Amino acid sequence: MNILISACLLGLDCRYSGNNCFSGNVAALSENHTLIPVCPEQMGGLPTPRNPLERRGTRVTDKSGTDFTSAMEKGAEEVLKTAKLLNCTHAVLKSKSPSCGCGTIYDGTFSGQIIDGNGVTAEKLLSAGIQVTDENHLAGL
Repeated sequence: MNILISACLLGLDCRYSGNNCFSGNVAALSENHTLIPVCPEQMGGLPTPRNPLERRGTRVTDKSGTDFTSAMEKGAEEVLKTAKLLNCTHAVLKSKSPSCGCGTIYDGTFSGQIIDGNGVTAEKLLSAGIQVTDENHLAGL
């Protein structure tokens, strides 16, 4: 099966800080599946490194309040196009991210608080019928 994977989980230096968060458990999925690395933030035109972003409601901003929602939506759309092009029915995305978070995200106040919710990309993929999980919930793949 083809699985979309947040590129940072595969060791690509695309996180906001310019580094990655490699997950050996995610990379091990390549033994039985084809992994398709994606970075919605970069696909939406955001630079690396960049200021940390958080989602609050339907908006994604940095701490100063600068709005990056349109870039996040563009990146989510590009990831969805990739999923359709490559017949991906599953995705493993970076937990708590304003674009990739699945089930929980930071609350948008930059205080470290976690709330129930999905990132922009996770939400778009779920709406399209793609099964989304994060690096901490790989059972069932």
